[in-house]
Amino acid sequence: MDALAASNAFQRATETALHIRSKLPDILQSPKVAIVCGSGLGGLADTIEQEPKVELAYGTIPNFPQSTVQGHAGKFVFGLIGPHKTPVALLVGRAHFYEGHTMDAATFATRVCKVLGVETIIVTNAAGGLNQDFAVGDIVCLNDHLNLPGLVGIHPLRGPNIEDFGVRFPPLSDAYDLDLRKQAHKAWKKLGLDKQKRRLHEGVYAFVSGPTYETRAECRMLRTLGADVVGMSTVPEIVVARHAGLRVLAFSLVTNSAVLEAGPRGDDPTIQAMNKAELDQHLSHGKANHEEVLEAGREAAMDIQALVKQILSDLYEA
Repeated sequence: MDALAASNAFQRATETALHIRSKLPDILQSPKVAIVCGSGLGGLADTIEQEPKVELAYGTIPNFPQSTVQGHAGKFVFGLIGPHKTPVALLVGRAHFYEGHTMDAATFATRVCKVLGVETIIVTNAAGGLNQDFAVGDIVCLNDHLNLPGLVGIHPLRGPNIEDFGVRFPPLSDAYDLDLRKQAHKAWKKLGLDKQKRRLHEGVYAFVSGPTYETRAECRMLRTLGADVVGMSTVPEIVVARHAGLRVLAFSLVTNSAVLEAGPRGDDPTIQAMNKAELDQHLSHGKANHEEVLEAGREAAMDIQALVKQILSDLYEA
């Protein structure tokens, strides 16, 4: 981002926020919380009250990037949630770097949320499980991340600093709000979700650019570096959110277990008698696909919806 683009970033976010506000009733003008709904998790929009409720397709919003990924509806939903009628904004779908968007575009919605008055952002995603103690369908409350693209210069804050949002060198050691994480674990138990098979963990998210799923060697590397889950989103949004002073709570839904063991060798005696179909079957064990991601999201949706709703109810209780 050059100096001119940086100076225009706040102006563009403000222009977009003003357009959005023009479509909202007074009670929804300044949402306190934004919720980003990841792959298969668009059902979070069902947690809000039916009235008043406003849905705005991304394609109708000035400056807004479009999401092209299956499972991402691509709309902004505004409404009230919980017994205290907390005004919220839900981003049903997100723009990803791997779709061809710049980092500026992929994080634009987060900056619009800041201009709208959002104080807290809850970010959800579908992720591959690197930690072998995590089962498919488990939920991970993130407590840290590895920003691999960011470490080599593909960073959402690269370029001139946008002073209207935050400081030049924002710290990230406290990126994942400890009080919100405490609230998440308390809400999980309050709902009785700790009595079921699905578990709530804490862990480290590795952000990779995608769009390919990771190789076996890459999965082993990420696990060695300390990552518990891996995915293609979320971290740029969190970096920009913290730069703008927003509190952050993030959840990963484990949708597949990454394959950590090395693949079979071509000179392995056990495969010499296998035909092509048998070899393909042997190699495909644990291979991730997007349909499985969406299915795991559908199965876990009710628990995630209940958890987010309970957290917000506790957070904004009278």
